[in-house]
Amino acid sequence: MTGICKGRTVIITGAGGGLGRAYALAFAAEGANVVVNDIRLDAAQAVVDEVRGAGGRALADSGDITTLAGAQAIVDAAVAAFGEVHVLVNNAGVLRDRMFLSLTEDDWDTVMRVHLKGHFCLANVLGRRWRDAKKAGTPVDHPRIINTSSGAGLQGSIGQSNYAAAKAGIAGLTLVQAAELARYGITVNCLAPAARTSMTEGAMPELVKKPEAGFDVWDPLNVAAIVVWLGSPLSASVTGRCFEAKGGELSVADGWRTGAIVDKGARWDPAELSPVVQRLIEEGVAPQKVYGT
Repeated sequence: MTGICKGRTVIITGAGGGLGRAYALAFAAEGANVVVNDIRLDAAQAVVDEVRGAGGRALADSGDITTLAGAQAIVDAAVAAFGEVHVLVNNAGVLRDRMFLSLTEDDWDTVMRVHLKGHFCLANVLGRRWRDAKKAGTPVDHPRIINTSSGAGLQGSIGQSNYAAAKAGIAGLTLVQAAELARYGITVNCLAPAARTSMTEGAMPELVKKPEAGFDVWDPLNVAAIVVWLGSPLSASVTGRCFEAKGGELSVADGWRTGAIVDKGARWDPAELSPVVQRLIEEGVAPQKVYGT
């Protein structure tokens, strides 16, 4: 390890297992102080014990990421323990998978609260802290926000309309945050990871199970490298991007963009649009298929 995050403090949500645990271990291995946040305090403490056992510094926290008051308390605890916060990794998530017409209001609200509001609260609290420090002439060193989208959010997933909508929202949120916060030296990127977690093991256990030998493509530690890099000073020139990572694969997602334009120069009549729409579709790039189709 090269210590690219030495002395930096990172808050990681949903870090009691899976990807969050992998991020915590990887950041700590690069010298960072880690705040392990998880609704399950015992799970957070278990990860902290691993970090400390390897010689790192970590704090367990079970604060509520879905309220501004809860987010402020998490940040306050991190600052009290380590002096400052430099990196936020919004990783916490939850599933309520059903076909769209079977979703309940609670299925929808729970997923939106944990994913979208959970991404908002800590980023808002830390963003204001970092902005104020910049204005006061004492800027925080290379502040970073790393959000978590998903392939489901980028291209859709059958049986996961609530989750896909939330993850698509996070990708959109990342773009706006990156544009608005650049003036304060804050970079914002997001990740669409593919790894073995409690969620993927529940949804596709055979696909993600650990192999008996060879490279474990689904090991969450494979994804951690890009997250740590994004949280380091090395990523200063990169913001507003969405990375996809799985095993040894890494790519930058190419999101919605304006395609070919047909301009009549006047108002269209609905009856004349069929060939126009067909032409636009034929000239454009076909979207990736929705997962499960």
